[in-house]
Amino acid sequence: MSPTVISIQSQVVHGHVGNSAAAFPMRALGVNVAEVPTTILSNHPHYATTRGCVLEPSLVADLLRGVEERGLANRAAIVLSGFLGSAAIADEVAAFVVRAKRANPRLIYLCDPVMGDSDIGFFVPAELRTAFAERLVPIAHMVTPNAFELAALAERPVSTLTEAAVAAAHIEPATVIVTGLAGDQRSVCTALVKDGDLWAVTTPRIDSRPAGTGDLFTGLLAARIAKGAAALSAMEAAVAGTFVALTLTPAGTWEEMPIVPSIAAIVEPCESFTAIRIF
Repeated sequence: MSPTVISIQSQVVHGHVGNSAAAFPMRALGVNVAEVPTTILSNHPHYATTRGCVLEPSLVADLLRGVEERGLANRAAIVLSGFLGSAAIADEVAAFVVRAKRANPRLIYLCDPVMGDSDIGFFVPAELRTAFAERLVPIAHMVTPNAFELAALAERPVSTLTEAAVAAAHIEPATVIVTGLAGDQRSVCTALVKDGDLWAVTTPRIDSRPAGTGDLFTGLLAARIAKGAAALSAMEAAVAGTFVALTLTPAGTWEEMPIVPSIAAIVEPCESFTAIRIF
């Protein structure tokens, strides 16, 4: 039977962010995906107009209860959470994860603490940032912040691999995967910190800045871990798939990734990237 990922994050009518970036690639990798929306928007917010809203916490809670009633929490391999929209929704997700872990001790909670990025700052309210730091990250088995988000969670600077390792040691989860670390002017690093070890994958810098790359990366990561891959090899494959999507996205800012026409190359990329152990 195919593994199941419960994916709790935003949804858009047009484009590729949140579940609209992550769910299709996960399914293409052979994973069942139970999508729980936290927002329903017409498109990502970098267009001239955006319609829709963050959902009421009571509605998200009701959907999560339905997930439990269908037995999905009992048999899922991973609960993945991404953009949540409000601190009240974060509280509902935290309560759901606690219940799900109690019912299913093998369940992995993968938290993508979507809060902002270095070029745009924070795009969620302070109370949601606090909820990530105090409620969600401490109960996660794995987190996938970008460098900006890791710095916020650890309350210390993160601009180098060494700083990322130090910051990761200051937050709870056993496994931290940090995206968007600057290598040099021509490269970007993704790092895995686990049990005091630091591994890094370096890729060429691509001249495009779409929304949703973190959502795609975490989805590809979650799907491979759900299928039994170790975190390091799952990270390498997720980096390669995301790199493919970036190379096929038009240069510029906030263009849409061509996930649907490029799905075969994203889930089975021709080019591979190998992580190097730093220490």
